Amino acid sequence: MNANNPSDTTVHPYTREMAMIHQVFRRESRLLAELVQEVRPGDTARSRILAEHWRLYSVGLHTHHTGEDEMLWPVLLPHLDLDAEQVLAMEAQHHELSDGIAEVQQLMDLWQDRARPEDRDALAEALRRHHRQLCAHLDEEEREVMPLVALHVTAEQWHAIGERGLAETPRNRLMIALGAILEDASPEEREEFLGRLPLPARVLWKLLGQRQYRRETTRVRGRRTTV
Repeated sequence: MNANNPSDTTVHPYTREMAMIHQVFRRESRLLAELVQEVRPGDTARSRILAEHWRLYSVGLHTHHTGEDEMLWPVLLPHLDLDAEQVLAMEAQHHELSDGIAEVQQLMDLWQDRARPEDRDALAEALRRHHRQLCAHLDEEEREVMPLVALHVTAEQWHAIGERGLAETPRNRLMIALGAILEDASPEEREEFLGRLPLPARVLWKLLGQRQYRRETTRVRGRRTTV
């Protein structure tokens, strides 16, 4: 979900958007480990729901990282000298994360059809490892790389990256993606993010999107508190 308006007169990209998107991946990777661990042995209805949520999460994370690798880093690197090492480190970490994601996928495939407790425990541990690795990567990217993006990437270039991610999001998932971004946002962030969206998107969120997101989070999280 891209909230960066290309008509903005600001020189700098709306990099706060990146931290809000990162928070989605932090939260969902943590919740996936917790929710998997809570599944009762043999509860395949629940295991399949979580396996599908993992699939959507991992596709979203892959799209996010591919967008950075193919569109953000090539724009940023020509402006850097010694700081280029930070960007190259981000690329390397994306590859390392891919290995962990592949491990989780293998274990998820093993667990989802029978929901055996030993498979569940191995999967939950792999998800916890993924969460720790991902959070370390996102923390470093926000601390070291986003200030460089703010200095060297234009609002138009930033918008193009967001548009790519938006185009790769299925239309029936757009309001769910928006809800995921807004869930942990502060009131000020919510107001700013929504204010950057086109009016039809804001109206759709108010009329339909909030209910759609509540239904989705209830389905995935069960009895856990939802927005």
